[in-house]
Amino acid sequence: MIAARTPAWWRTTLALCLGSFLVFINLYAPQPLLPALRDAYGVSTLASSLIMSVATLALAASLLVFGPLSDAIGRGAIMRLTLLASGLLSLALAMAPSFEALLALRALQGFVLGGLPAVAIAWMGDEFERPALLSAVGLYIGANSLGGIGGRVVGGAVAEVGGASASFLAVGAVTLVGLALFWRLLPPARGFTPRPFAWRDALADLGAHLATPRLLGAYLLGGLNFMIFINQYSYLTFRLAEAPFGLGAKLLGLIFLTYLGGTLGSSLSGRLATRWSQPACMMLGIGLLALGTALTLAGSLSWIIAGLSLNAFGFFLAHSMASSWVGRHARRARGSASALYLVFYYGGASLGGLWLEPFWRGAGWLGVALGSWLVLGITLALAAWLWRGERREAQGAALALASSPQTSSSRSSRPQADL
Repeated sequence: MIAARTPAWWRTTLALCLGSFLVFINLYAPQPLLPALRDAYGVSTLASSLIMSVATLALAASLLVFGPLSDAIGRGAIMRLTLLASGLLSLALAMAPSFEALLALRALQGFVLGGLPAVAIAWMGDEFERPALLSAVGLYIGANSLGGIGGRVVGGAVAEVGGASASFLAVGAVTLVGLALFWRLLPPARGFTPRPFAWRDALADLGAHLATPRLLGAYLLGGLNFMIFINQYSYLTFRLAEAPFGLGAKLLGLIFLTYLGGTLGSSLSGRLATRWSQPACMMLGIGLLALGTALTLAGSLSWIIAGLSLNAFGFFLAHSMASSWVGRHARRARGSASALYLVFYYGGASLGGLWLEPFWRGAGWLGVALGSWLVLGITLALAAWLWRGERREAQGAALALASSPQTSSSRSSRPQADL
């Protein structure tokens, strides 16, 4: 098992962080372009948001394939080949002849983008010691946020100069160059034990994960939090593109620099988890996400940016804790357990537009905030439930230890030893 802060840990963590970065620049590059694409194709706000939704929904579906498959054939080849396909599909998006073709290519790209997220944390669970796993997951998820920033900033900046096609070409080129480095850095797996792949066993594993309350709670928490967090950004692009802000694609892309708050939150998650329990950290993250949402109600762009930065910090803190919670508590088939978490995670992202659209139509950004708080109330309750369960388990273990024969005999022998 790889220990924390060793050369092998740094090299492996760097490789997985790079792979994560490449996945998310591809996934999120079109987001600052949504207002422009809506106007260019003459579609509705909800239709233009499908550019993001079909990709995240396809990604969620692919996790049900790649997670169980990785438990049988290994994780490294899946990560490498799906990254290659993702880069090539970004190049193909630049040549999409119609809005329908663009959606179809985005759905296909979303499917292959699921390869690395489905297996990366399971790869760490196989290879890393527990302290190394917690630290690496925090950095890995920090790279998620950097990829989200990079994709949106590059997508918006390049589109301002050369249009959406140039944006897709730039992201595809960056992906293929980064893939060459990822291929070289990722070491061979040593702790992986293959299991013969069978659909019946794979479905049984998924059913067992869903029947485990502590895993199901984390799945729901991650999916509902992401449903709110990512779709807030989508609706915010429409808000900021209109008066009185009137931001163009380049400046809308820069708004996503607030994801740096998430990079900080996920990077600090490993340290926070050594002081407080993981569910307590989840509760803290959700509370910060709710507070940041309140700040975005201000009419000042500065306050909106501050609120988004706080949102990102809180969301990625909670996400880091929930995803590592799954890796820690899955007793078997870690690949499918981690993949199932991400099914809920990206499934939530794809459904968020449907949830928030009526609030947006009815009350604008205030409606989006109200719809967000309703869901965050549910996730806060889930985190509190996980916290109570962990405390009960710890208390039960302490009572069992106190009543064990060895403990009793050691206590009874202490007076004699003192004499």
